[in-house]
Amino acid sequence: MPSARAVSEWTPVSGRYLLDTNIVIALFAGEPSVRRHLERESILFLPSVVIGELYYGALASGRKAANLQRIEELVRVSDVLVCDAQTARSYGDVKLLLREKGRPIPENDVWIGAIAAQHGLILASRDTHFDDIPGLVREAW
Repeated sequence: MPSARAVSEWTPVSGRYLLDTNIVIALFAGEPSVRRHLERESILFLPSVVIGELYYGALASGRKAANLQRIEELVRVSDVLVCDAQTARSYGDVKLLLREKGRPIPENDVWIGAIAAQHGLILASRDTHFDDIPGLVREAW
């Protein structure tokens, strides 16, 4: 299996989708619709923020070891998009736009939206509040 690599603003990305936490959880639950989508993709992009949310959930769960193992497996076969100075700028733009619209969203989701916008990726998420981020394309799997 390929190992995960951190992707910064200097690394071109060639996939199409950035996965939100709820999509990864649905994947772990074996949802057929998510599996079908992912089978068509050769590259999986995960924001580092999503990995943090997954680790938190795993550590707080009753099946800590099994959940941590699933996260480690996913990270090994995924490209991890990290936050850098360009992401921080995108975050500031997104957060201000949402504030001006009177449509705040959870803080981690601002970061996830900023990463998707920075890399021009489609965000796979079931959270409709991402639709308030101008220019961001979301698909609900």
